[in-house]
Amino acid sequence: MAYDKERFRKMFPHIAKELESGESKVGIRSMRSDINAGERAASGYFEGYAPDIIDFLRRCDTNEQAVEIIDFMERRNEISAEYAEKLRKQLKERGVRSFGSKKETDYYLKRGGYDQV
Repeated sequence: MAYDKERFRKMFPHIAKELESGESKVGIRSMRSDINAGERAASGYFEGYAPDIIDFLRRCDTNEQAVEIIDFMERRNEISAEYAEKLRKQLKERGVRSFGSKKETDYYLKRGGYDQV
């Protein structure tokens, strides 16, 4: 499909910039005209994976952000009060990076192999 690059750049400057920069690429592994067949065939490294509190804590930049996450998960009864206290103690004594290295933007896309075009 042919298109005029300058016209596209004027109509969609942000998309053009993103395309030209090469950042934020999402790979397309296959294409199907039947959506149900496509959904059945699609699979990823993290299929069925549900992030836990440690995954959320690894996205935090500061101890304060981590406390907010712990408090939120405790309020929602997604973690027990005992586990929340254990996490707070570790956070206070060793800091947010004690839960692991920081998970960068698009962590799951990159680790799942969807960052290649």
